[in-house]
Amino acid sequence: MRIEAKQMHTRQHTSLLAQAEKRLLEKLAARMPNWVNSDHLTLLGLCGMLLAGAAYWAACWDRHALILVVLALAVNWFGDSLDGTLARVRNRQRPRYGYYVDHVIDLFGTFFLLGGLALSGYMSPMVALGLLAAFFMVEAQVYLATHVLGVFRLAFLKVGPTELRIILAIGTLCLLYKPWVGLGGIGRFLLFDVGGMISIAGMAMTLVVSSVRNTMELYKAETLPR
Repeated sequence: MRIEAKQMHTRQHTSLLAQAEKRLLEKLAARMPNWVNSDHLTLLGLCGMLLAGAAYWAACWDRHALILVVLALAVNWFGDSLDGTLARVRNRQRPRYGYYVDHVIDLFGTFFLLGGLALSGYMSPMVALGLLAAFFMVEAQVYLATHVLGVFRLAFLKVGPTELRIILAIGTLCLLYKPWVGLGGIGRFLLFDVGGMISIAGMAMTLVVSSVRNTMELYKAETLPR
């Protein structure tokens, strides 16, 4: 049985850098060699994330490995952001395949990234585990909302994947000089423990707000007859 490819949802990307990033990606896609396809870029993005996790782990022996983390995040951005754009520019889209593979790879990549952080000594394992759990819960909510509402939202409060990579890269460079921070009279804490807790709180807020908003939207869309 032949199944026709169709667009299952609309993408809603409202992050701070979304428009500038879109123009840049379209220019890059137009200049990509013909032998490069979307699958190559998807694998490149995964390799970037795996390399970032490995570099975090290596940083427990040599802090200069943190520079490699930043380069690996740039590789991840290039592959992960450009694969879909290349498919659209060349009209070689496979909506269900692309959606599934991209997000499965995101889950694996984030697992290895945070695993590397947990082994690095720059973030406590429990904070890394909490961050991973919060990420998976937010992603599950996004996937469910995409399925039932037909809208795939890539950003919350103007922050999307690219902005998160930039924040992570800046924080990683800060680790080279100041891995610890003092919080008033409370004591000294790992910089990434503080950042991780703030991220967990932000994702918890995102989860609650998005869940309430989507529930209300669905409730209004499926009112019962009186």
